[in-house]
Amino acid sequence: MIQLSKKLFTKPQKKAMRDGFGDALLELGKRNPKVVGLCADLTESVKMEAFAKKYPHRYFQCGVAEQNLVAVSAGLALAGKIPFASTFGVFFMRTIDQIRISVCYNQANVKLAASHGGITVGADGATHQALEDLGVMRGLPNMTVVCPADYWQTYQATLVIAAKKGPYYLHFGRTEVPMITTKDTTFQLGKAQILLDGSDVTVVACGIMVYEALKAADALKNRVSVQVINCHTLKPLDKASLLEAARKTKAVVTAEEHQVNNGLGSAVAEVLGQNYPVPMEMVGVHDNFGESGKPDELMKKYHITSNDIVMAIKKVLKRKK
Repeated sequence: MIQLSKKLFTKPQKKAMRDGFGDALLELGKRNPKVVGLCADLTESVKMEAFAKKYPHRYFQCGVAEQNLVAVSAGLALAGKIPFASTFGVFFMRTIDQIRISVCYNQANVKLAASHGGITVGADGATHQALEDLGVMRGLPNMTVVCPADYWQTYQATLVIAAKKGPYYLHFGRTEVPMITTKDTTFQLGKAQILLDGSDVTVVACGIMVYEALKAADALKNRVSVQVINCHTLKPLDKASLLEAARKTKAVVTAEEHQVNNGLGSAVAEVLGQNYPVPMEMVGVHDNFGESGKPDELMKKYHITSNDIVMAIKKVLKRKK
C-alpha cells in the first residue's frame, strides 16, 4: 500500500523508465560477467551507453538489423551468456519470427528490453509508438511479459529478470513519468501490487497508467472507494489477486497505454470471464494507430488520462449489481 500525498499529484518527482533500465544494466554488468548488451543502432536512446563504455567487450552493436539482433542474442544465450537486447518496441515487431523460433521455441535465456512503448513517445508518431507489442508477446509460448510503472520498478524488474531463466519481454517508455515506487519497493515477478485498498471498484493498471489510476482514485476519494492494482506482469498474470479483487468490489476497470484488444484489458477479461464475471470497462487505445504530438495532448485525444478512468469508474458502477 502507498500513502497518497498532495505532492504526488501537484509536484511529482519524475524520471524516465528507460533510465531505470540503463542504470540497472550497468549495475548488472558489475555484478555478473555473463551479462552482455546488444542494440540496433539506438544505444543512447535506450540508455545503454554507460554499459557500452564500461564494458565495451561485452557490448554488441548490431546496426539497423533487428532480426539479426534477436538471432545473435539467442546464440549468445545458448552459449551461456545473459543477453539484454534492446531497441524500440515497434522494431521488435519486425522480429517475431526470430523471437518465436530462436528465442521462445528454444527457451533461450534472452531478455528483450523494449523502449519507447506507448503513445507518449510523442512527436515520433505512429511508426514509433508501440501499442500492440504486449499482446503479441503475451501470445508467444514461454515468454514472460513485464510492463513496469516507473523508474524504480523498471530498475528492479531489470535486476530480477536477469536472475531468471528463459525469455523475457520488458516494456518501458521514453518520457519522464512520476515516480510511484522507491528503491526499496519490492518487485515480485508475477505478483500484482496492490497500491490502494478499496471496496467499490477495482482499477487494474500497468505502465504509466498506474499513476493515472491513482489520480483517478484521489479525485473520487470522497465519493467512491477505489482499489488500485499495479499489474506489472501481464504474463504470467496474477489470477488469484485479480479474482480476489473482483469478488471484493464486484466491478473492474482496466487502464493501459496500449491497444485494449490484446493487452491488459483482454488478459483481465479472460480471467474474469472464465472464473468470476463482473461488470468491466477498459481504458486504452481502441483499434487505432497513434500520431505525432505532445505526450499529454495524445493521452487526452486517445482517452487514456485519469479523467477517462474516472468516467469509466462511473460507468461501471452504474452496471454493478
